[in-house]
Amino acid sequence: MALHRLAQLGLLLLIAVSPLTGRPGLAQTGAPDGERSASPLEAVSPLEAVIGIRALIPADARTAGSLGTERQGSGVVIDAREGLVLTIGYLVMEAGSVELLLPDDRIVGAEVTAYDYDSGFGLVRADRPLGLPAMPLGNSLTDAEERSEVLVVASTGRQQRVAPAIVVSRRDFTGYWEYLLSDAIFTTPPHPGYGGAALVSRQGELLGIGSLHVGDALGGDSGGVGGRVLPGNMFVPIQTLRPIYDDLLAFGRANTAPRPWLGLHTVEVGDRLLVQRVTPGGPADRAGVEPLDVVVAVRSEPVADQADFYRKIWALGDAGVEVPLTVLRADGRRETEVRSIDRYDFLMLDGSF
Repeated sequence: MALHRLAQLGLLLLIAVSPLTGRPGLAQTGAPDGERSASPLEAVSPLEAVIGIRALIPADARTAGSLGTERQGSGVVIDAREGLVLTIGYLVMEAGSVELLLPDDRIVGAEVTAYDYDSGFGLVRADRPLGLPAMPLGNSLTDAEERSEVLVVASTGRQQRVAPAIVVSRRDFTGYWEYLLSDAIFTTPPHPGYGGAALVSRQGELLGIGSLHVGDALGGDSGGVGGRVLPGNMFVPIQTLRPIYDDLLAFGRANTAPRPWLGLHTVEVGDRLLVQRVTPGGPADRAGVEPLDVVVAVRSEPVADQADFYRKIWALGDAGVEVPLTVLRADGRRETEVRSIDRYDFLMLDGSF
């Protein structure tokens, strides 16, 4: 069985030899142009780079109610020299304080260096040296194809949980929080510690960062296996990091024009797009959009699904643009204009990025 072979691989990786980068800081075995680094070799365990993360969020933060005021998950050291740890952004978004939980029971403070809404990545910097290796970055385009054998590694600090998995699909992922990720990685079986977990290749390279548990990792019209759905996890591919990495260090986010944000949580119900929740005080709330409204059009153009809804909004222009919506509710059809904003301006970020 492939999963049995991969479980054995987890043990082998503990004594693996991993190349370190020639570029200061960022650990990678695959350079952005696809060529291999000529850096010297050093015997390290790539799995040691996966550590625990705990973040405390102020009670008045915008996301405190939905995501909680204490969040815990995993992160991956990607730059040993600078103490940079890559994680999933929702763990550290609006954090008042961040702690890194290390295998030897040390707790090291950290600060949020970047939060990138479009990709979903978060990046934190340790307050002092961690004494841990960095995990080299792999190529999620070639090494996380469908049917690829991988490991999912999560950490609570003192304990790691390493589990084999299989990549079962690569496709776009849409989230109800106005999020669209291209070419997301879906694996099975599901790992319970998915938040910020490392998706690791057979070579011990980082392929992605864990984001979600999903009810059907196959998705689409596959119908599951034998008519049954296949639960699993969704990972943000590491190739998404490469073009924005320098921006994250310099600006704390991708240095692109901000997309318009409405503050709508939607869900597909059959062929309809239902408003599940409206962010209090957000643009849609101020415009009078209500839960249980059905979004049928943007600027009089019919909305096919959630992804189409987002793309139609973003095609109107940058954050601040007026978004004409057509919604259906119990008392009939309603036209409204929502003045969009930059979501970063809505969040309680500390201003350091």
